[in-house]
Amino acid sequence: MPQPTVQQWIESGETQTQEFKTSFDKACIETLVAFANAKGGRVVVGVTDRGAVQGITLGKESLNEWLSKIKDATSPVLIPDIQAHSLDGKTIVEISIAEYPVKPVNTRGRYYKRIASSNHALNTGEIADLYMQALQLSWDAYEAQGHRAEQLSAEKIRRFIRLVNQHGRFELDETNSDAALEKLNYLKNGQPTWAALLLFAQEPLRHNVHIGRFKTPSLIIDDRQFTDTLFEVVEQAMKFIVSHISVAFEFDGSIQRKERFAYPLPALREALLNAVVHRSYTDPSDIQIKIFDDHITIFSPGTFYGGLTVAEVQGDNYRSSLRNKRVAEGFYLVNAIEKYGSGFIRIRKALQDYPEVQFDIAEKFGGVMATFSLQPESSPEALGVGMNEGVSGGVSGGVSGGVNGGVNSPEALLLIIAEAPGLNSAALVARSDKPQRTVERWLKQLKDQGHIEFRGAPKTGAYHPTTKK
Repeated sequence: MPQPTVQQWIESGETQTQEFKTSFDKACIETLVAFANAKGGRVVVGVTDRGAVQGITLGKESLNEWLSKIKDATSPVLIPDIQAHSLDGKTIVEISIAEYPVKPVNTRGRYYKRIASSNHALNTGEIADLYMQALQLSWDAYEAQGHRAEQLSAEKIRRFIRLVNQHGRFELDETNSDAALEKLNYLKNGQPTWAALLLFAQEPLRHNVHIGRFKTPSLIIDDRQFTDTLFEVVEQAMKFIVSHISVAFEFDGSIQRKERFAYPLPALREALLNAVVHRSYTDPSDIQIKIFDDHITIFSPGTFYGGLTVAEVQGDNYRSSLRNKRVAEGFYLVNAIEKYGSGFIRIRKALQDYPEVQFDIAEKFGGVMATFSLQPESSPEALGVGMNEGVSGGVSGGVSGGVNGGVNSPEALLLIIAEAPGLNSAALVARSDKPQRTVERWLKQLKDQGHIEFRGAPKTGAYHPTTKK
């Protein structure tokens, strides 16, 4: 394949990997640093930002002097390729640099990264992310200085180990919790890592999930702030979301009716899991979820990690890079996530049966914003149904009784089955952390009421929600 000519470079304009400069100055060095911290790129000197070739006058030692200035002003030292070209009788200079393997690179103590066609000054959290990414480290794998193993909840750890063994993705010793945690690098030298505190702390770290039900941007109907360890906060937040989603009823001519949530619950759960698992925990901001009549937004602090772009996420073949490797592994081992990097693919798959719901993803306000929007004809007002009509005695009751106390009712158990169909009684016992006898009694009650049904053989079958009322 023929290489682009210098003229084609100019015609392509400024991009994520190319910038024009009329002269060589410190701004050129800042751009080279930004390229080195991203995917590499070239600075073309002697061209205006509009792509007009004005050329540049070079002395005998000009290029060597430029190279010396770049080396002196960067750390780690950048040594770019510098080459002069002639175009329309004028001289322009190409200064190109590849992505640097050891990040972050800085110039005079300032750090930049190329985003779209401009240079972005990095904050301290982004600098730390680049450093750990370059060394293939994960913030949550570090020992949490000042914290002790005694601060972890023994009950949460036992429940986690049971779930891991039940799903079979790893095998842990249920008789020795410390050994199990050390095996997964949640304990190092007897000290908990940040991941262990996020997942198992008795007193959770102050990373909140703030959820509001809005009628208008300024009118809040309901508002909650959940501060808990991560497995628990996902369930609490999901229950609140479900309690504030409208339900439409479909009639097929018989006396039976089918209920359909306005949004696919698996897609909402995936978006919530993405926010909790992949957010930046070095950023003090909260995860913010806003539920409106016609759309839901989920904001997660921290932009996409590892150079991942919005355009790549919108495709099905993007490469995942984990900011919180130990946290992600914990959710994977208990089967809360299928595999790394599949979250947005699963969201789009869940939305295939919901053509009236539009899904958008964007980077803004220093984080990632996921938005689910209802088309006008599918809004609650157009459907003629109110919030939670048809489930006010079930879902809402389960939420009010179980948000802060775990699974404490048949309705709360129904939510688990609705969100994760195909679980058997043993799995439901592990997820609910309730005695086998209690779970079996609730299952019988839900089955008698027509909310669930058992599918399959007695030994290999599982429970599923039914659409019959």
